[in-house]
Amino acid sequence: MKILLLGGSSFLGRAFASEALDRGHRVTTFNRGRTAADLPGVEAVRGDRDSAEDLARLVEGRHWDAVVDTSAQQPAQAAATARLLRDRAGHYTLISSVHAFADWPARAVDETSPLHPCPADTPPGQEFGAALKAGCERAVLEYFGAGRSLVLNSGLLIGPYEQGGRLPWWLERMARGGRVLAPGEPGRPMQLIDVRDFAAFGLDLLTAGTTGSFLTTAPPDLLTYGEFLAGCAAVAGGPDVELVWVPDERLLKEGPDSVQPWSELPLWLPEGAESAGTWRVDTGRAEAAGLRCRPFAETARDTWDWLHRRGPAEDTEPDGRKRGRITHGIEPAKERRLLEASA
Repeated sequence: MKILLLGGSSFLGRAFASEALDRGHRVTTFNRGRTAADLPGVEAVRGDRDSAEDLARLVEGRHWDAVVDTSAQQPAQAAATARLLRDRAGHYTLISSVHAFADWPARAVDETSPLHPCPADTPPGQEFGAALKAGCERAVLEYFGAGRSLVLNSGLLIGPYEQGGRLPWWLERMARGGRVLAPGEPGRPMQLIDVRDFAAFGLDLLTAGTTGSFLTTAPPDLLTYGEFLAGCAAVAGGPDVELVWVPDERLLKEGPDSVQPWSELPLWLPEGAESAGTWRVDTGRAEAAGLRCRPFAETARDTWDWLHRRGPAEDTEPDGRKRGRITHGIEPAKERRLLEASA
């Protein structure tokens, strides 16, 4: 197949490009060329999707069997590309997010749950917000219709080339060794999907001409927080790593050592009504359609191998670009104080 990737060079887009090339598809990528280098073997077209002139240059003389849109953040962006491509591509896959659902993360969601009320014709330049993904979905449906469009509502993606730095932070923390602050309860479930499994599933559906929407993340019974941290320690930690579990209430106690959920201890969310549905996303439809998720141990190992190949985050790539800096994680001194208080 001839596939157009809107994005296609970093993390999720890279995973789609790699999987598509491995399957023998012909891949065109459209991006600004600023985030990362395109994979060898793709036809790379440079341009900004917010530029009508760049979009016109992209489609000139080209047609594709399918489009995979990994980069739409604004409904106006999705509308402009879908409108332009509706007569130049047979099928449109939009990578949306679980954030598009109005009830999430407070409640469990499935594909029938209501979306945020964001219209397809929302003006451009909106401040980032979860509702915008719902508008992107409506924009694609407006121009490609239900019979030619596929929406994948992504859960939290991890794996090699991760930009968010959540799994990389935990791996690098385990590598420092010693007593490690483990937040909350080890039996708390998580839903994390390897970006390569996400891309493989998306291409399976795309090549089959599948339409509709699919909540695409790992099943809720596949991994716990305790298994996640133990897996990180097994891959990157030394023999002196000791997980010290500290209850939510101690970490949230007011004062200078109060811990910010999610950012200071990545992927940790305390129990609460506002987050009750975070790890309760219904993946039944995706599983029935063939979604398969590899063991977390494999994802952790491959991500750790990639971190070694990449080198320190503060270094630069050969073309002069800075590598992605990990912005998550608790300061070592603060972690030590909390560990001492829990002794």
